[in-house]
Amino acid sequence: MKSEGFIGKYIAFLYRDSQKYLDKELEPYHIGSSQAYILMSLFESDGINQESISRIIKVDKTSITRSIQKLIEEGYVVRQKDEDDNRSYRVFLTGKGRQIEPDIWKIASGWEDILLSGYDTDHRSLIVDYLKDMSDNISRKMED
Repeated sequence: MKSEGFIGKYIAFLYRDSQKYLDKELEPYHIGSSQAYILMSLFESDGINQESISRIIKVDKTSITRSIQKLIEEGYVVRQKDEDDNRSYRVFLTGKGRQIEPDIWKIASGWEDILLSGYDTDHRSLIVDYLKDMSDNISRKMED
């Protein structure tokens, strides 16, 4: 197999470029891409616990804890003990966190527009479906 046909190389390129793009765009908010992914999860399900966030964005619990701490320091979220499980913490958006929701989605949308420029709506949907399938494939493999 030649390097130019190895899909992993392009996935790695896309990952690194996405981190650079997102980190640059998120700089005015004093957060990075990992914090943005947490915020996006909270925009959709405010008050979920840290374990759920870890599962949703596929990042280990230690990294989630560090990223949430940064969001707390910046005033975007608060963490509270789960009333049903004292070992667990739930994470809630603050007013400041809610206020930047449109900006975060605009940044994410801008990245997707760059990635998918030149593709029509049907092809965009297929690409997203294929990427989700690939992610599911590797998740299942890693569980084995």
